[in-house]
Amino acid sequence: MAKSSLQNINDLLESQVQKYPDKLFLIGESYKTAITYSEFNFEVNRAANILLSVGVSKGKCVSLYLTNRVEYLTCYFACFRIGAWAGPVNALLKPQEIAFIITNSEAVTVVTQSDLLENLRLALVNVPAIREVIVIEDSGQWSVISGQSNAAQARIESGMIKKGDDAASLQLSADDEAVIIYTSGTTGRPKGVLLTHGNLLANAEQIARWLRLTEEDRALMIMPLFHVNALMTTCMAALWAGGSVVLAPRFSASRHWNTISDYGVTYFGSVATMLSMLNHTYPEGVPEGLDTSRLRFALCGSAPVPVEVMKTFESLFNCPVIEGYGLSESTCRSTFNPIDERRRVGSVGLPIGNEMKIFDEKDRELGPNEVGEIVLRGPNIMKGYYKNEAATREAFRSGWFHTGDLGYRDEDGFFYVVDRKSDMIIRGGENIYPREIDEVLYRHPKVKDAATVGVKDELYGEEVKSFVVLREGESATEQELLDFCRERLADFKCPKTIEFLNDIPKGPTGKLLKRELAK
Repeated sequence: MAKSSLQNINDLLESQVQKYPDKLFLIGESYKTAITYSEFNFEVNRAANILLSVGVSKGKCVSLYLTNRVEYLTCYFACFRIGAWAGPVNALLKPQEIAFIITNSEAVTVVTQSDLLENLRLALVNVPAIREVIVIEDSGQWSVISGQSNAAQARIESGMIKKGDDAASLQLSADDEAVIIYTSGTTGRPKGVLLTHGNLLANAEQIARWLRLTEEDRALMIMPLFHVNALMTTCMAALWAGGSVVLAPRFSASRHWNTISDYGVTYFGSVATMLSMLNHTYPEGVPEGLDTSRLRFALCGSAPVPVEVMKTFESLFNCPVIEGYGLSESTCRSTFNPIDERRRVGSVGLPIGNEMKIFDEKDRELGPNEVGEIVLRGPNIMKGYYKNEAATREAFRSGWFHTGDLGYRDEDGFFYVVDRKSDMIIRGGENIYPREIDEVLYRHPKVKDAATVGVKDELYGEEVKSFVVLREGESATEQELLDFCRERLADFKCPKTIEFLNDIPKGPTGKLLKRELAK
C-alpha cells in the first residue's frame, strides 16, 4: 500500500507488516523482549480483542495508566485499530489529578499495571463511570478486576483472544480521533488535546522525512510514553520509515551508553536535563570499550536546550544534538534543525511541514528578529480541546493556532524560542525572558542547573529571581554569581537574588518546573 493512500494508523502498521514481516520492530530493553513486525501486529490484535471483549468501541476513551513497557505500545495500537481513543495518563500524577483526567476524558476502561493499582484505586473512588480496570501483570497476563469482571475475564482467557485473531476491521478516516492527551496545566486545569489519525500520520511522515530515517534506523525510546514526544519521534516516525524501536523503561544515565552500544542505536529522544546529566556522569566521554559508531544524532525538545549544555554534550560524545520545537497541540514536532551543515546551535530550526509565523498582540505578522507569539497551521495541528470550545476558539483565532510561546525568526527563516508567554517577566515595563538569564548562569563552571522566575515586587511589579543547583563538590556565593551575570547582562535583566537548592523540581520528562519555583 502506498503511504500516500494511508487513512489511519492501522493502515500504516499493516502496510509495514506486509513489507517487513520478519524484521525486528520492538526490542524491550528491560525484559530482553524482541518481536518482529508481524509478532507486534499479533499482539496488537490480541489487545484489540481484549478491549472489544469488555465493551470498548469506536469513539470510546481508554485510559492508559502505565509506565514504559511493550504492552503500552500494543495498547496504543489496539485503540487505533478499533477506533477507540488512546488516553495516556502520566504515571507520576497524584490520585486527584488522575481522577480529573479520567473523568474529563469520559474514559470507560483503564489499562494499568500492578504497581500502579493502589494509586489508581484511590483515584477511582469518585469516578463511577469506569466500567473495567484491566491489569497487566509483569508476566504479561491480562486480568479484569472490576466491572463485568467474570464475563470479561472468561472472554480474555478464551482461545479466540489468546490466539490474537484479527480484530474487527473498521473504516477509519484521517479525521477520526486517535489520542486524547492532557496538557501539563501550566495555565490552569489540564486541557484534553484531541489528535486525529491524520494528525499522527502527518507528523510521523514530517519527522521521518526531515530526519532522513530509513529501515536501517534504530530509535531508543527513553522518554515516557504518556507524552507525545516518545510516541511520535521514537515510535511513529521509526514505524513510518520501517525502522526499529528499543524501548527502555526509563532514562538511566549510568546505563545510557551501554544501551546505545548493546542495541546498535542510531538516535534517541531526550530533553535538556538528560543531556546535562550525561555531561556530568561522563566527563571523559563515552566509556572505553563501547561502540557508538551507529549513533547519528540525539533529538532534544520539550524545553529549550541551554547552549552550553549542547556544546559540552557534542564535544564529549561526538554526537550532534538536533533541537526541535513542538507541543502536544501540534502532535509533537513543528520544527527541527537540519541534520546537515545548516544546523544552528541555539535555534529550534525550520518548520518541517507545517506553517509557522510570529504574530504581535493584534495577530499581525512580525518581521525578522521581532519577538512575538509563535503561531502554527498545518495537517499536524490538533482537532481541538475536548469539551472546551471556548479554549479552542481562543487558541485558533485568526485561523492560526496560538502556542502561547514567544519567539522570533531570523533573516534566513530559522526560528528561536525565547520563553513561554506566561513565563515572561515584566520588570518596570521591560520585558525580560528568563531563558536568556538561565543561559548565562549555565555558562558558569560551577553551575549544574539554573531556573529563573519573576517574583512580585512593589516598586517594579516583578523582580528577577534565579534558583541554582551547583555541581557536586563545588561551592559558590550569591555575590559571585550575581557579578557573573552583571558582566554579561544588562542591569535590568540581572537577578536581584539567587537562591541555592539541592535540586530543582522536574516534570516526568525532566523539564524544570518553573511554576513550582514561582509558587
